[in-house]
Amino acid sequence: MKVLVAEKIGASGVDLLRDAGLEVELGVGWDRGELERRIADFDAVLIRSATQVDADLLAKADRLRVVARAGVGVDNVDVDAATRRGVLIANAPQSNVITAAEHTMALLLALARNVPQAHASLIGGAWDRAKFSGVELHEKTLGIIGFGRIGQLVAHRARGFGMRVIAFDAYLAEERFRELGVDRASAPDQVYAAADFITVHLPNNSETEGWLDAEAFSKMKDGVRILNVARGPLIVDADLQAALDSGKVAGAALDVFHTEPVTDHPLFGYPNVVVTPHLGASTAEATDRAGYQAAEQIVAALTGGAVTSAVNVPSIAADDLEAVGPFVGLCASLGQLAAALASGTSVDAVDVEFMGRIAERDSRLLTIQVVKGLLAGHIEEPVNDVNAFTLAQERGIAIAERSSPQAHDFTDLVRVRLRSGGETTRVVGTLLGRRNRPHLLEAWGSRFNVQLEEHLAVFRYRDQPGMLGRVGTALGNARVNIVSAAVGRRPVDDSDGQAVMIVTTDTRVPADVLKSLMADEDFLAARAVSL
Repeated sequence: MKVLVAEKIGASGVDLLRDAGLEVELGVGWDRGELERRIADFDAVLIRSATQVDADLLAKADRLRVVARAGVGVDNVDVDAATRRGVLIANAPQSNVITAAEHTMALLLALARNVPQAHASLIGGAWDRAKFSGVELHEKTLGIIGFGRIGQLVAHRARGFGMRVIAFDAYLAEERFRELGVDRASAPDQVYAAADFITVHLPNNSETEGWLDAEAFSKMKDGVRILNVARGPLIVDADLQAALDSGKVAGAALDVFHTEPVTDHPLFGYPNVVVTPHLGASTAEATDRAGYQAAEQIVAALTGGAVTSAVNVPSIAADDLEAVGPFVGLCASLGQLAAALASGTSVDAVDVEFMGRIAERDSRLLTIQVVKGLLAGHIEEPVNDVNAFTLAQERGIAIAERSSPQAHDFTDLVRVRLRSGGETTRVVGTLLGRRNRPHLLEAWGSRFNVQLEEHLAVFRYRDQPGMLGRVGTALGNARVNIVSAAVGRRPVDDSDGQAVMIVTTDTRVPADVLKSLMADEDFLAARAVSL
């Protein structure tokens, strides 16, 4: 398999790709034309920020399976187009968290002690100690808006300076605040009212744009100092400028801006504003780490490993992946069986329920497998982990996932319900034994316990003696060897004189055998499935 490294990364990342047995080509000097001509030769491409992986380029990338960006965002990748084509997109989200946290602390100290202003004054020929007297961080309160990886690292470092830290984040467990010794704010206003310094670490989207505006500044303490090492649009520049002019805000430190690059920002001339040209991720270590982590994702994707930072498919934590991994094949089989056993002409919805111990784990990967099993072979497009949900959504198929800690009679159960018109088809399965063998426990309203094999056939018939023998005779005449057989009756309160039989076989049961059996009025339905 071939990997194109389209932009310069550290040698450690390139070495990792080659050590994994992948053929690596360095295309650092390629122009757009060369990239378009050659992209069809590669299974993966590793980029940074300059290469635009848009829909036109993806349309030419017939072999492409993975795009990995050596950095945090994927703004230069058309994620929707890639997902539609089944191309996995991964990034290196943790490559710069330490660097960004350290730069936040650098700006925090520079802002508190007027370091850059004093430096410029001194090399300009002035010795003016009184003019640049600052404030201590000790016993001051740092307010953090957005308490993710970077915010938490900043909090840890700030506490080392003797600061009290208060943070707001609506999507974080309360226990995490306690672990870090940080006061949890139930609303941003609590941060504004308490903090001497405020740093924002939020994503940039429609909900967060302009987060720090005139209203927010009005709720802050007089003399507050503001830091932004996250995203330029989080602050309304005109409102910050007004707050600086009025003295409400005593100073600001900015590493990011609405438009970049920029050299004529109206705040650049302010004596109480410290600025840097988006250096939050700019260290040699972060650059090398980003390339290495992006390479790790390519190796995992192309060699069957666990992709931990996929943008367009759920990333599963290592411990969850270890727990749910054995269920991947079972879930794909249940999706395929549900589709095969459904009698309707449409698929309207699929409901996946996880019961028992597995319900405590991140089961998104397993729901994807059910959808893959449901769609694979029934639509024109190839279905994989990346595009399964998108293809289902395009077809108006509603997907629901539920979890329950109770699993009667078994440690774990997976139940799939497929709604087709006014009918619902339900299949239930589990894993048994030290080797995690997949077993089917319910189908067509009947219960049994049969180990799933590659080929099987399911029959619904009138419950009477001799039916198993008639199936065995028909398959024997067709030279199809039966591996196992199981018969399940419907519950007593739902008995209608019917039963269901499942046989697993060495080879697929031919369609003409099913047709001949269905010619007998005692057989009501028959399906053959190859998993």
